[in-house]
Amino acid sequence: MRIGIDLGGTKIEGIVLDGDGNALHRLRIPTPAGDYLGTVDAIAGLVDELERRVGCRSRVGVGIPGTASPATGVIKNANSTWIIGRPLDHDLRAALGRPVRIANDANCFAVSEAIDGAAAGARVVFGVILGTGVGGGIVVDRRVLAGTNAIAGEWGHNPLPWMDSTERPGYPCYCGKQGCVETFLSGPGLARDYQAATGRERSAADIAADNSDPAAEAALERYEERLARALASVINVLDPDAVVLGGGMSNVERLYQSVPRRWQHWVFSDRADTLLVRNIHGDSSGVRGAAWLWPPDGGA
Repeated sequence: MRIGIDLGGTKIEGIVLDGDGNALHRLRIPTPAGDYLGTVDAIAGLVDELERRVGCRSRVGVGIPGTASPATGVIKNANSTWIIGRPLDHDLRAALGRPVRIANDANCFAVSEAIDGAAAGARVVFGVILGTGVGGGIVVDRRVLAGTNAIAGEWGHNPLPWMDSTERPGYPCYCGKQGCVETFLSGPGLARDYQAATGRERSAADIAADNSDPAAEAALERYEERLARALASVINVLDPDAVVLGGGMSNVERLYQSVPRRWQHWVFSDRADTLLVRNIHGDSSGVRGAAWLWPPDGGA
């Protein structure tokens, strides 16, 4: 058995999976936001309670909104800012008395969908988060590819490819750059594009659901074209078997037909057979993927 922990800004979720991926127990507790040591203790307590319920000691994987730096061992790039610069891996090992695997939450999403989700059976999977931000994770042979710098899959902080004159130089991004994929393809990015065209404020969900507003239709078409270009640049480098969408924008059903049709023009091939699929596990992908950081075959 394996335990997955999903550390979020407001909640910490834990799950116990058996060897077949069946969820045996699941618990949620509030996140002690701003309190690093309290967060470590909360995770340790959640693991203890899950193990008490299943009656055995388990391997533990933790998904976080950031990543552990291979150079320093401390957390970087986390929007839960109180864990930045902290040796979370080391402190959780000490608190739990065993090895703990930590990965970015987008990597956890990707591995969950690659093992027993929408891309089950695919060898190379690119998992995409299209939500408040834009992230990604790469899974090869059912294992997360973290990369030398622990940033594999971070396509959201590359420039939108093949920009036209109306898109240059792009919006400023919180990362300090300009024109990042995230500024165009996040939910707030869609809402900002619509507002720029119309002067009206609407949420991304409202824009996507409105079949009667020509301006909403135009914004969605721009979004689809930009998503196709951005994913084509990933396909040109990684050539995955499947791309799995997650996050709020993954609920826009039309993307799964329109984006592959559009990316044909940008992919450097006579044809692009990469599958674009919607996630199966939804909000559970993160916590399930954290558990699957320990491979199903029991290997290292």
